[in-house]
Order: sequence, then structure tokens, then C-alpha cells
Amino acid sequence: MVKREYSAADINVLEFDAAVRKRPGMYFGVGLEDPRLPAMLLSAAARHGLHPATRVAEEHSLSTVIEILGDLSFRVTINQRHAWPDSPALGYYDSLIGPDWWLLAAIATLCETTTVEMWCDGQGFSQELAGLRPIAAVQRCAPPTGSGTRITFALDARGLLRGAAFPTDLRSLDAHGPDCVAADGPGSVVIRDHRHDGQTGVRLSCRRDSRRHRRPGM
Repeated sequence: MVKREYSAADINVLEFDAAVRKRPGMYFGVGLEDPRLPAMLLSAAARHGLHPATRVAEEHSLSTVIEILGDLSFRVTINQRHAWPDSPALGYYDSLIGPDWWLLAAIATLCETTTVEMWCDGQGFSQELAGLRPIAAVQRCAPPTGSGTRITFALDARGLLRGAAFPTDLRSLDAHGPDCVAADGPGSVVIRDHRHDGQTGVRLSCRRDSRRHRRPGM
């Protein structure tokens, strides 16, 4: 039997968004056909808020608000100081989401539409994406006060299990993950569910006694 040798021609390099869609479990702990995926996406967004890239902020220092707008749409607002000179640097595919926000970028790859807004020092910028790919150039917009980032995700139902939806029990969400060893900090994540007449919500803090160290999918 002749042993076949592998070469560079046998290597299939996927772009970031294609890689996430092919193996979402590597990023979120569960696959597209798992009913827990929407909940894991919320946990991933919360985890990014409390554990940003070191160039963005220290762990457990940022305040994040996650708003569930519908069964498959939600908005993440992070109160975070930007450090751009004139405008934000472009990231994946010339979008406003760069590698410092890779986990939010991974969520965007599973979306039909994504809206990104960033503001600082009286300057505001926004961009519309299809998934993670821009459908329009970055635009200037009226900024809120302070400095921060807001991303609105509308998940693509065609790629999810039929009937998939965000959970109503928000207490099960995990903003830290099994490997968090960061010290307590002033940061927090507030999750609000706007799907009901009486808005429900939960606050995920950085106190050690409030952490739930569970592996994805548990």
C-alpha cells in the first residue's frame, strides 16, 4: 500500500466567519443544532464584557448591559474607553469589529444583520453588517455621552434549530467560564429581557461568591 503524502494543497484555510459557522462549538461550547446555543451566545457576550482583551481594559472592570429585544435579537452595550486618534481602526473585513472583540465578532457571524456603534469624546461612528461583513461604509452618527460600544445582533434563524430562542431564566447564564481566576473588580453585567410586559433582568457581578464555574453546555 502506497502511503499518501500530504502537501499544502490538502490544507483548507477557512476565513474567520466561515470557521465559526463550521465549528461554533469551539467558540460557544455547543453547535448549531443544540437548543442551548442562544443562551450560550448571551453568556459569551457577558463573558467578553467582563474579560476583554488586555488592550481594551482590565478584567472585571467594565460595565456591560445586555438587552434581549426578541427571541433571536439582542443588544450589547459596553461602557468602555476608546483610544482612537480620529476614528476607530477597522477590523474584520473592514468592519468596526476587530480582533479585540473577537468573541462578539464570532456571534456576528451567526447573524442575519449586525449593527455596530462606537463613540468617544463627542464623536460617534456606526456601521451596518450582514453577519460580520459590512454592507455599508462606516458612518458618523450622533454619539451618546461618555465612551462605549453598542452592538445589536439579529441571529439568522435559518442556521439555527427550529424554534430556537433565548432563555427566560437568565440566572443560568455564566459570565465567567470555568477558567476565570481574575480578582474581584467594579465591573458587572446587567441582562434585561424586553420580551415581556413586565421587564425581567439579572445582574451578574464580579464577586467571587457569585461566580458559577460551569463548563459550556453544563
